[in-house]
Amino acid sequence: MKLYLSHASSFDNQTELYDLLKKALAGDHDLYLPHDLENDGKNSKQIITSSDFVLAEVSYPSTGQGIELGWAEAAGVPIVCFYKEGMHPSNALQHLTSTIFPYTTPEELITKLAQYLS
Repeated sequence: MKLYLSHASSFDNQTELYDLLKKALAGDHDLYLPHDLENDGKNSKQIITSSDFVLAEVSYPSTGQGIELGWAEAAGVPIVCFYKEGMHPSNALQHLTSTIFPYTTPEELITKLAQYLS
């Protein structure tokens, strides 16, 4: 399955998301991580619209992420949103997807993502 990861660039995505998701999902899925050096300069819109799912870490507000999620929604690509427990993601997300859930630990995040992707 082809997965695109969307997130705000205002936090340590490499440590908090990339390493975790690479270990948990990359073996079974084609995982696109937009801020990996190998993806610098690639057309995210094309990749998003040809993906099977967009995974969105929505703990932090981000205009760029909003644009990415709009592209996904317009292309009919399912969006799975998740956020750190205690954070308050935008209420506008409910207009893009019904799949929005909190997580408290990395292990819980991986377990919940695996349920949605199976």
